[in-house]
This record gives sequence, structure tokens and C-alpha cells, in this order.
Amino acid sequence: MEKDWIKLFTGTDFFKAEIARQALEEAGIHAVLLNKKDSSYGFGQVELWVHESNKAFAEEVLNEMEEGNEN
Repeated sequence: MEKDWIKLFTGTDFFKAEIARQALEEAGIHAVLLNKKDSSYGFGQVELWVHESNKAFAEEVLNEMEEGNEN
């Protein structure tokens, strides 16, 4: 990954990570998904990366998204 990018999320659910990436993009934050899952057996991780200058706002957006899912 390029310099000054941080991993914001790691998980096994690709669809959850894609929804998070789309929420960040809609908020104006460029986000990148790295799919490290094995295509044959399905094990591995999916990582969501953002530029470190957007970390605080990105975390806020994701927290609001999770709170909205709980209600």
C-alpha cells in the first residue's frame, strides 16, 4: 500500500467491507478494499484502507453507520 495509508477495518465478510467502503465514498473519503481471501477455499481477510488524514472522519462515518444498523 502507498505511504500514509492505514488499515481501518479487517474482517472476513466481503459484503460488509464493501458496504463500509461505499459509505466512506459517499462521505467523500477515498477508500480501498484489499481482498486477501482465497478464491478456492474462502479463507482469509478483507482489509479496508484509507489515507491517514481521513482516519478520524472515516471512523466517525463507520460508527454512525453501525449505530444506524443497531436501531
